[in-house]
Amino acid sequence: MTEPASYPDYPFSPKRFDRGKGIGLSYLDEGPAEADPVLMLHGNPSWSYYWRHLVSGLCDGYRCIVPDHIGMGLSDKPDDGAYAYTLQSRVDDLDRLVESLGLTRKITLAVHDWGGMIGFAWAMRNPERVARLVILNTASFPMPKTKKLPWQIVLGRIPLLGAVLIRGFNFFARGAADLGVLRPIPPASRKALLAPYDSWAHRRAVHRFVQDIPLKPGDAAWALVQQAEVKLPGYRDRPAFIGWGLQDFVFDQDFLAHFVKDLPSATQKIYGDAGHYVLEDKHEDLVPAIRQFLDRHPIG
Repeated sequence: MTEPASYPDYPFSPKRFDRGKGIGLSYLDEGPAEADPVLMLHGNPSWSYYWRHLVSGLCDGYRCIVPDHIGMGLSDKPDDGAYAYTLQSRVDDLDRLVESLGLTRKITLAVHDWGGMIGFAWAMRNPERVARLVILNTASFPMPKTKKLPWQIVLGRIPLLGAVLIRGFNFFARGAADLGVLRPIPPASRKALLAPYDSWAHRRAVHRFVQDIPLKPGDAAWALVQQAEVKLPGYRDRPAFIGWGLQDFVFDQDFLAHFVKDLPSATQKIYGDAGHYVLEDKHEDLVPAIRQFLDRHPIG
């Protein structure tokens, strides 16, 4: 991998946190230490690079904390014997990181993709610490009954074939970078988005994320996802912002409708011409909109 300083629009200095057993978690901590923290959580197969435009748009007045999940981005990529690649592990990692930072102010939780499940599962332990929500093409509930698992993900879950496609050919990360946008990502930025996933060994977490998607009772993450669904309407008393690309072949209008139903007062920016990586397609409009939302709803 190239050094972070060489990545376009990523002039940040990642920090390191030992999440236990000597496994290092990389994260950004940009902005004034005393400012209101915005905790940004990426999904699969992205990393903190996905949030770069929002960090740049907020860090003059907000403290932007952006972890790379273990096995992703600039974090360590241990084998399965050293780390359990499960939703519960992700939530535990986040809990340890937040505690290590000694945050005393309430948090704005910003989530995308599987970062939504990680963030909302963490919030169940710490509901009083969440002051505002920023929700971008994600979920905090099981897959809607009206929707089938996309064939691209189905292939990735087939034993052996999934490993060959995801870890051998980088099918999932490359596909997301190309199919997750309507406006092609500039070549240098696309290269940076894919940079952490440059070998079979470094694509382990991408594959494990796909395998860990809960589809039925008994799946490892099912109970957490169900609990998060029950808790979601409880955030109606907090300011929420929903930014959504409608051309998302996974987190589509059914997912959006669930959030709108449970958070009916949320500010919405819905784009008919944006895909899953909505911050790639619409950062010029979306970043100022999120900034305005945060400025309009200060934390008391």
